[in-house]
Amino acid sequence: MRIIKATLEHLDLLTPLFVKYREFYGELPYPDTSRTFLEKRLKRGESVIYLAMPVDDDSKLLGFCQLYPSFSSLSLKRVWILNDIYVAEDSRRMLVADHLMREAKKMARETNAVRMRVSTSSGNEVARKTYESIGFRKDTEFENYVLPISLE
Repeated sequence: MRIIKATLEHLDLLTPLFVKYREFYGELPYPDTSRTFLEKRLKRGESVIYLAMPVDDDSKLLGFCQLYPSFSSLSLKRVWILNDIYVAEDSRRMLVADHLMREAKKMARETNAVRMRVSTSSGNEVARKTYESIGFRKDTEFENYVLPISLE
């Protein structure tokens, strides 16, 4: 397999798998809105998306990951948030996620980041084991909280 950085030319290939990722987490599909969301991230340079593809097939997507830049005020350095990662159902157990995360880690090093962050649902044991296998550690120093912002 090969890992490439997504461009606008990959939107039609990426969108259906991104929709499946959203559905995996219980969201409604919204394919048009999903495509627009991805298009904006790429056009504005607001995220980095890596695609896993077979060596000899430009029309098949095995998986993807999307990272967002952030910063650490304490270390005065860049942080990358591995926000989305998903592997197509027929491509699982092929180390696709490992290859994607290794490319993300390489990019983080090249951009002098101090760390990468990732979150997953507490019941997603496969994801947790995969993250730990490439070096992610559970944060024992800081608790994470979420403040939902309603549209009311």
